[in-house]
Amino acid sequence: MEQILYSDELLLVVNKPPGLATVPGGWEEDTSNLLELLEAEYGSADGPEKAIWIVHRLDRVTSGVVLFARTAEAHRALSLLFESRAVHKVYHALVTGLPSWEQQTARQPLRADVGHSHRTAVDWKNGKPAVTHFRVSERFKDCALLEAIPETGRTHQVRAHAAALGFPLLADTLYSALPTGLISRPALHAYSLEFEFQGKLFSFTAPYPDDLKAALRLLRRGHEHL
Repeated sequence: MEQILYSDELLLVVNKPPGLATVPGGWEEDTSNLLELLEAEYGSADGPEKAIWIVHRLDRVTSGVVLFARTAEAHRALSLLFESRAVHKVYHALVTGLPSWEQQTARQPLRADVGHSHRTAVDWKNGKPAVTHFRVSERFKDCALLEAIPETGRTHQVRAHAAALGFPLLADTLYSALPTGLISRPALHAYSLEFEFQGKLFSFTAPYPDDLKAALRLLRRGHEHL
């Protein structure tokens, strides 16, 4: 189940577990999703003032911080913050290979929903502008822990940009990584969100889920990812 990081009359911040969709839809419409779980827990039966609004979303496979609004007015204001790139987002990703650089910025334009696999692809002609800043946090035998800071919010942006740089996420077979015994899903975690709302600075950090913590423990003991 999700972990509540913060709650007040306007905001609800959740640490989403991997494997849980943020909202209904997609290929598995009958499965549970985070929005419906929160509506059931916090109640929407007392009228629209009790509803939960989604401000942004994470992929089903991605864990970490998700922000919800608890009034329509807060939803509009928070959505504008995301649209104007006034929200500072930090992701942590385990990637295959060892970058020769300490910091790198990916600027390849991206086009979503490409082909039967619905992946996001680099498309210099028709792609939308996308920028992700990467920094190496920790190196292991044959992979690395990266900090990723996206300036834009394209679908699968961190995953696609990491692959475009030659370092796909561990277990991210959609982006050409091989399966690994360390983790069964793309090793991506939305680590933190920071933004200013109603004159106050909000900053939230999500602890790692068990699968990512276990993978890091093994890597720090010298295990290889394959």
